[in-house]
Amino acid sequence: MTHTRTHPRLTAVLAAATLLATVNLYGAAAAHADDTTPSVPPGTEPSASAPVKVDPNDPDLKLPEGATLAAPKVLDIKSVVEDQGGEERREDTNTDVTFALQAEVLFAKDSAKLSDAAKSRIDAIGQEIKKQKATQIRVFGFTDNLGTHEHGVVLSKQRANAVQDVLSQELNDPNITFDVRGYAEQYPIADNSTEDGRKKNRRVEVTFPRTQN
Repeated sequence: MTHTRTHPRLTAVLAAATLLATVNLYGAAAAHADDTTPSVPPGTEPSASAPVKVDPNDPDLKLPEGATLAAPKVLDIKSVVEDQGGEERREDTNTDVTFALQAEVLFAKDSAKLSDAAKSRIDAIGQEIKKQKATQIRVFGFTDNLGTHEHGVVLSKQRANAVQDVLSQELNDPNITFDVRGYAEQYPIADNSTEDGRKKNRRVEVTFPRTQN
């Protein structure tokens, strides 16, 4: 059997190297643990510099002599409610109410003839118009971007006319005026590159002034 004799100085060097490796390994593990569970959440560390102090007596912060603040203004608040299938959308602002009905709910494909289920939807809008006591009503038709613009203008206008006819019969008020237009693919509310988006863009919108809460 052959025995290998290690020089005492070499043994000391190896022991020191082992100790150093152990310290480095422990340090790396400790640093890794600090990285995964930081004691201070990111974004909450104290700023490297103190915030800028503001002198309340600085003349640049004062209004020039004779100047006045602008009158207070109430910002327009918009509320949008859409049914689960996205077939009907209601938008309320401080001044107007807008109903948007998808064309598939009202018409067959590429048609301006109202479906059997369309009248009840339009009648519900008529009831809201009566509630708001509105006398000026806008009925605008829209299509997606498929087909020619010329065809879209004709179809969207015909669809708007069909909805206006039902509203006119429902309201039966000679004091009400209608503004009826067809905009084809203009003013999309969704992405025309997908069928879901095009479906939302094919719509008829009914807008009237809001007078009641």
